[in-house]
Amino acid sequence: MASCLLMLVGWAAEAQSIIRDAEIERGLRELAAPVLRAAGLPASTRIIIINDRSLNAFVADARHIFIHSGLLMRMEDPAELQAVLAHEAAHIANGHLSRRPANARSARSAAALGLLLAVAAGSASGNGELGAGIAIGTNSSAVRVFLAHTRAEETSADQAGLRYMVQAGIDPAAMLSVLDLFRGQEALSTGRQDPYMRTHPLTRTRLRNVQAFVNGRSGTAEGAESTPEARYWFARINAKLSGFLNNPAQTLRRVGRRDEGEIATLTRAIAYHQGADASRAISEVGRLLQMRPNDPYYQELQGQILYESRNFPQAVRAYARAAQLAPREALILAGHGRALLAADTSSGNAQARTVLERAYARDPFDPRMLRDLALAYARGGNNGMASVVTAERYAIIGRMEDAEIQATRASGLLPNGSGGWLRAQDVLRVAEIAQSRRNRR
Repeated sequence: MASCLLMLVGWAAEAQSIIRDAEIERGLRELAAPVLRAAGLPASTRIIIINDRSLNAFVADARHIFIHSGLLMRMEDPAELQAVLAHEAAHIANGHLSRRPANARSARSAAALGLLLAVAAGSASGNGELGAGIAIGTNSSAVRVFLAHTRAEETSADQAGLRYMVQAGIDPAAMLSVLDLFRGQEALSTGRQDPYMRTHPLTRTRLRNVQAFVNGRSGTAEGAESTPEARYWFARINAKLSGFLNNPAQTLRRVGRRDEGEIATLTRAIAYHQGADASRAISEVGRLLQMRPNDPYYQELQGQILYESRNFPQAVRAYARAAQLAPREALILAGHGRALLAADTSSGNAQARTVLERAYARDPFDPRMLRDLALAYARGGNNGMASVVTAERYAIIGRMEDAEIQATRASGLLPNGSGGWLRAQDVLRVAEIAQSRRNRR
């Protein structure tokens, strides 16, 4: 825990928010799986969406791939998303990150770069909700240097990514479609370019090489259509993103009210919810559950809408069903615990602590879950553990002085050597190191 918290020390001047949503993360895992297998990367490699309308994707370490929501929402086919993932996976597999430590040491905001890694480990908050934020300094010049690739690395990643796509049965022509999004930007000033261009130089030679690979490919993947499963999850991801991130009225006009298909119904449910029309939102979710009664993510969406409409007893039931269907989904467990706390009954508060402890065991870096777990401990009279998780939450969001205060308080309330006491010592060590770093600047 201490080493993970240490990566959170420091904040960049400009911040963006991470999108955490169990349904979207499931879809990303489904789409990434064949690419990661082809690249020889572990299935645990995580795909993180940053809530940013600009077009960008990057890697910050060997375990996480970041993609902007703006780029994802510009794509029209799952193969295009898989092309981006294949390219970024190639940067990892080809060892292009090995030169990064020298860059990080020379960057004034190197501590903020570590934040990227910790955020990817799960430090952003949210439960079935989009846009729950934590700071990431991807706009600072130091971070751009850290994330930038050379032209040789870009060519290498293109060729390796194309091979991964063919091996996974994905049409490599999708990479051309992605590069076409950036065609012509090399002529723009740096300030007008999408961030992707500033870290992934696009040259005519690079485009020609990709085109030559596609033209010369006679393998089975050439011209292959995305699988129905890939199209399905890609559609669900985009429905969730567009429903939550776009203007509700515009979304409803685009989707229409007569399309009774699953994806249109999902999009309308979210748009109605965003437009504060809870009755219609619940009605649309009801249709989704008629289509897929055992879908945990639709149960979770129902729980979220009910919770945010302050119908806490029904929200508890919806989240409980979602957690029953997906007992390993930390974000769903966190939502269930949050709804139980909102209902505020003695039995519900005790159950909330148990549920939130299960969420913590699967994702201990979710600030919102930590806030709720602290409340559950406090309501149960365990102020020592409430202070521990509050200290961890403050450390994760960069409030190190407050983290130190809470950790010191926890140390005095908990038995020496106990698990909670040891976690408090971890926070105190991180706070001490953070102070040393500030003093050296």
